Amino acid sequence: MEQLSYTGKGVGVALLDTGIYPHIDFKNRIWAFADFVSHKCRPYDDNGHGTHVAGILAGDGAASMGKYKGVAPGCGITSLKVLDRNGNGSRENVLQAFRWILENRSRYRIRIVNISVGTTYRTENDQDVLIRGVEKLWDEGLTVVAAAGNQGPGPGSVTAPGCSKKVITVGSSDMLSGSSAVSGRGPTFECVCKPDLVAPGSRVTSCAAGGSRFYGIKSGTSMSTPLISGAAALMLEKNPQLTNVEIKMMLKESADDMGLPRNQQGWGKFNLRKFMKL
Repeated sequence: MEQLSYTGKGVGVALLDTGIYPHIDFKNRIWAFADFVSHKCRPYDDNGHGTHVAGILAGDGAASMGKYKGVAPGCGITSLKVLDRNGNGSRENVLQAFRWILENRSRYRIRIVNISVGTTYRTENDQDVLIRGVEKLWDEGLTVVAAAGNQGPGPGSVTAPGCSKKVITVGSSDMLSGSSAVSGRGPTFECVCKPDLVAPGSRVTSCAAGGSRFYGIKSGTSMSTPLISGAAALMLEKNPQLTNVEIKMMLKESADDMGLPRNQQGWGKFNLRKFMKL
């Protein structure tokens, strides 16, 4: 693990993903990097998914003259690499990252955990260990935002740990119908309606790994999730006293009803302007 130019300013966000490339859009805001796959010290991303997600959440758009700017360009990034170059990982790596967050949350001012990864499960027991882990983060006061996954459109297709009843689960508002209807939907094994809300996730341009000024296009609920995490970071910058439950309720109040079933759209499509006015 390496500490990198930690300033102590801004809201800290932990991202569990494939790592992060030191793109110019992140400047000196990669506060820490921990690699649970290959145990390297310097930040890297041999897949590109994590860098793309981080750009949506926290990129400042420097390389694009502000065109591809993230939601919360003032937040600090803690990148936890739990997936390999093929996007695969183990539950053990994820659980280890959860423990690392709890041990280091104060040091890196971590208030939000973005989980743009997920796994399918056949039985309730298959998901239990991940659910317990992610709900411990929530119970400790962290705002956990997880992707609904891209296993839709069938019912019960939300991946773990996004199927947790406690965390904020995000689907893709533009991937709910037609040929691109892959956004995961509920109900969960516990008969909980999921996702909680939806946000754009199709063909999103963001930071690419491999070049400090490169951008790329990706689609999926992974791209929708950091939009919500970034919004939560903005709100906590505005009002640091808010709890994760309060953030979740504010997201509910700010969603625009799309007229779709609850297990498809959740509360509705996220409206950032409405959210920030609450």
